[in-house]
Amino acid sequence: MGEKGQKKYFRLAEIEEQNTFKSTWIVIHNLVYDVTRFLEEHPGGEEVLREQAGGNATESFEDVGHSTDAREMASSMVIGEVHPDDRHKINKPVETLVTPVNEETSWWSSWVIPALVAFIVTLMYRIYAGGSE
Repeated sequence: MGEKGQKKYFRLAEIEEQNTFKSTWIVIHNLVYDVTRFLEEHPGGEEVLREQAGGNATESFEDVGHSTDAREMASSMVIGEVHPDDRHKINKPVETLVTPVNEETSWWSSWVIPALVAFIVTLMYRIYAGGSE
């Protein structure tokens, strides 16, 4: 990376611009990869790389479970790193779709409401059964 072992840093805006067929960059673990020449050779198809172009592909890369050989091949495509000042922008915490539940609400909805519904159903049954005699 760079001359005489110097690290080459890229700003996020610069990386985001590299999402064309002429120049396709992706980020994996804060390393910037130029995958332009590899698009047609990628075993998963070039579309997979194109979808990640100009952005953070870390999660997608790890989810697939790439082999040691694939990781070694990828290391030859590293052209630099995400600038330290931009890493917080690209490494956003993963948002969860699970909404935390307040314990009091959980207790209320799990016990009191069903008990109240059961009581009302029992009362209605007794009124209905008692009125049909």
